[in-house]
Amino acid sequence: MRVLVVGSGGVGSAFVAIASHRAAYEHITVADIDIGKAEAAVETAVDVDSGRGERRVEAAFVDASDEDSVADLARRCRADVILNACDPRFNPPIFQGAFAAGCHYVDMAMHMSEPHPTDPYNKTGRRLGDAQFAQHPVWKNRGLMALVGMGVEPGFSDVAARYAADHLFSRIDEIGVRDGADLVVDGYDFAPTFSIWTTIEECLNPPVVYERERGWFTTEPFSEPEVFTFPEGIGPLQCVNVEHEEVILIPRWIDVQRVTFKYGLGEDFINVLKTLKKLDLVSTEPVEVRGVKVSPRDVVAAALPDPAELGERMHGRTCAGTWVKGLDNDGAEREIYLYHVVDNAWSMKEFGHQAVVWQTAVMPAVAIELMATGVWSAIGVVGPEALPPDPFLDLLDQHGVEWEWTEYRDRAPAPESDSGAA
Repeated sequence: MRVLVVGSGGVGSAFVAIASHRAAYEHITVADIDIGKAEAAVETAVDVDSGRGERRVEAAFVDASDEDSVADLARRCRADVILNACDPRFNPPIFQGAFAAGCHYVDMAMHMSEPHPTDPYNKTGRRLGDAQFAQHPVWKNRGLMALVGMGVEPGFSDVAARYAADHLFSRIDEIGVRDGADLVVDGYDFAPTFSIWTTIEECLNPPVVYERERGWFTTEPFSEPEVFTFPEGIGPLQCVNVEHEEVILIPRWIDVQRVTFKYGLGEDFINVLKTLKKLDLVSTEPVEVRGVKVSPRDVVAAALPDPAELGERMHGRTCAGTWVKGLDNDGAEREIYLYHVVDNAWSMKEFGHQAVVWQTAVMPAVAIELMATGVWSAIGVVGPEALPPDPFLDLLDQHGVEWEWTEYRDRAPAPESDSGAA
């Protein structure tokens, strides 16, 4: 499989480091508007020389905001698939560039939403990924696969939901993706471990909830707080509703009564986001400052440390997972949590990338390898739930951090629970 990675930030660079270890990747081109960043990503790869007259991992220039730039590069490097490792604001030109070049496409966050113009905290406007799903017929007619939402959340969380539906439940009442961590960054009072641009977008947009009788609807940001106890000693965290792709994706392929996504953000983090919103520093509309036009959100992102460079200062673990409640295969009530925990010390030692970006990047690395071997095969625009979960989870275990599941009771690990691994 020949892959073009568009974007060489934290996740794009981590993907290169991970995928270069795998024989299924015949060739990797990592591209960025900053060629120096792309070249730095190549330096983290292994087996850079293919021995067949071309380097196996190469850097290139691309303008991710330009569909033609993406398509032209994809043709030149003879890419089979394009991995979009950019902020979701660049999704449309990368998505269309892949289609124009005749490439399969994978992203980790779907096309951005637009709130309802008059009732944003009750009704959905343009939902996450609506513009992509509208293109399903033309991708299907071309015989191309656009795998959307294939990071860790969304991505692994959706695969976990599919696994639970296939193997562990006869009826599912509720699926709740729950994300929490005990990560600490030395020397910073506020240092997001993932793109602040994306974090602002998903945390301050109206969160989406799905209910079978009502369909998709929205609430106020940070609504429905609950205490969820994360496994392996991470412990209880207050989690709140956040806009996320799983709520859009899961009901398309899984029969479920209710779907939510909640982050364990913490009160301090929420207060910072609320302050940024109050000061209108979350706006993406450029303002003029001393003759220079710049968006306030870009200024915030520039003022904060690069998440990809925080690994040496970080300690602790990040946990991504899917909580499922319903009836087991014998008709008894059941509640479980399927999850994936990454320790920052491990990911830094083994790959030189901090835990959050490594955990995000390993998921498309697994997915694209399954596409390369034909195990995951589909045409059109699809989410991870549309594909068999067992091969993905088996291959994920080969990357050094195994996924797990454990019995829960009232959103906490059940006493003396039985845990299951892949």
